Amino acid sequence: MKNNRICELFKIEKPIIQAGMIWCSGWELASAVSNAGGLGLIGSGSMYPEVLRTHIQKCKAATSKPFGVNVPLLYPNIEEHIKVIIDEGVKIVFTSAGNPKTWTNELKKHGITVVHVVSALKFALKCEEAGVDAIVAEGFEAGGHNGREESTTMVLIPLIKKSVKLPLIAAGGIGFGSQMAAAFALGAEGVQVGSRFVTSIESSGHTNFKEAVVKANEGDTLLTLKQLTPVRLIKNKFFNDVQDAEKRGANADELNTLLGRARSKKGMFEGDLDEGELEIGQISAGIKEIIPAADIVNEIYSEFIENIKQLASLSV
Repeated sequence: MKNNRICELFKIEKPIIQAGMIWCSGWELASAVSNAGGLGLIGSGSMYPEVLRTHIQKCKAATSKPFGVNVPLLYPNIEEHIKVIIDEGVKIVFTSAGNPKTWTNELKKHGITVVHVVSALKFALKCEEAGVDAIVAEGFEAGGHNGREESTTMVLIPLIKKSVKLPLIAAGGIGFGSQMAAAFALGAEGVQVGSRFVTSIESSGHTNFKEAVVKANEGDTLLTLKQLTPVRLIKNKFFNDVQDAEKRGANADELNTLLGRARSKKGMFEGDLDEGELEIGQISAGIKEIIPAADIVNEIYSEFIENIKQLASLSV
């Protein structure tokens, strides 16, 4: 895509970024998206450092095109992750869930392009101060961990666009070309897509989880666990247990006990649809098939071009 800062920044053909999702975005998905002309991301949040190294090496072997790694800054082994990323020569890093000042300078010293994910204007301004190269603005519609402000993508993108000069990537509620066109109309120069790629063939999510996403209808996801870290989940037994606990007035410690360890792994990677945490966005209501990642990239982009042309043809 010509005259697009996101394509120029990442050296990609289509300004479509696959989100770095825990348990779902390994090297197979990242390389497939990159090979299709978008930007694939390895989601490091569910990986031990040496597992991350293996995924990076396999991704390098599977594609000659740019790819990156998503790094949640709250990860306990963050220093080891950063070292692996630098050692392996990764050129693009998306950071999230933390202060962008913490690692941006160190990463940029090694020639790494840094993008940070935010859920509010105040955090976008901090990103600009920290010297990141681009910003992902993620609206309330998104799956997984979300912002406490509950700002929707429709509201968030124009707010940030008015105040920040950095290239802006829209996320949250985007899975089809019409939504990509809407994001560009709001001021974005690229989109980050998560939920749609969960249901790709190359996603490392469990088949049970993918099928649950495809079966989801409008209203089947809700933001919960706001006392801890807000997260959007498909409603299931675990979700109902959380809701019941919150209605009883459970405090953060009690909720942490209920959450336990590896709850997202149980649901998304192991396929336990009752006791697992099933993180997915509102766009799941519109996802009705499990198809190759390349088909998803090409479908979104062709629909986007068609929608842009239709809008341009309107007489005023």
